[in-house]
Amino acid sequence: MKEYKYKINGNPYNVVIKDVEGNLAHVEVNGTPYKVELDKPVKTSAPKISRPAAAPRTATGAPVVTPAAKPVRKDSVKSPLPGVILEIKVKEGDTVKKGQTVIILEAMKMENNINANKDGKVVSICVGKGDSILEGADLVIIE
Repeated sequence: MKEYKYKINGNPYNVVIKDVEGNLAHVEVNGTPYKVELDKPVKTSAPKISRPAAAPRTATGAPVVTPAAKPVRKDSVKSPLPGVILEIKVKEGDTVKKGQTVIILEAMKMENNINANKDGKVVSICVGKGDSILEGADLVIIE
């Protein structure tokens, strides 16, 4: 289905081509359906299949986004989605409460607060500002 908007002699026309079978097109103009007979049948071709480009790499050949490492500990705050670290709100040694924001993660052009999953002390920060991370990556370890 294709939709076109035309203006002819100052009059607007909304044209929707529903489907084409051989040399007969089913068209709707400003909500009114029409069957349009074409001079020649329209050739239908198979859709082109394109392969995705190779993953981006740095000048040294390393991947731009590294896969998430295997979880080091069960008590780490993990990334719920892939994104980029905008801000780290805690330092190693800080005491945090459950629900306190520890990291701000940008994903899909939105800022997401990543909160502590329990009360405790920040033992390790596994990421840096500007890092690209994948879903499930360890962000902060709290004991």
